[in-house]
Amino acid sequence: MSTSKETVAYVLGQLEPLDVRARAMFGEYGLYCDAKLVGLICDDTVLVKPTDVAVDLGPEAFAPPYPGAKDHVAVPEDRLADVDWLHEFVRRTADALPAPKPKKPRPGKNPTPR
Repeated sequence: MSTSKETVAYVLGQLEPLDVRARAMFGEYGLYCDAKLVGLICDDTVLVKPTDVAVDLGPEAFAPPYPGAKDHVAVPEDRLADVDWLHEFVRRTADALPAPKPKKPRPGKNPTPR
């Protein structure tokens, strides 16, 4: 089963006005906040990377996004409706994650214009 575009639109709507976007990847969606990959939307479920912020949810809220993956925090549906909680959770998760590494130039590409 894959994630519906309606679910992605709903999650992004709940997260407005945060700087959040979803990017299609591997048949599901990556969830980015401030250019950091904070989680995934898989099978219509929001799964956020585990950080110290996730401790409040307890171990029963952890699940892998796909077989063989590390556990992520599965956000319960009732929490998706709680906009204030969701904003704080995603914002604090993004703040806890390191900045993305700069992309290396592709071989054969000149990084400076001529």
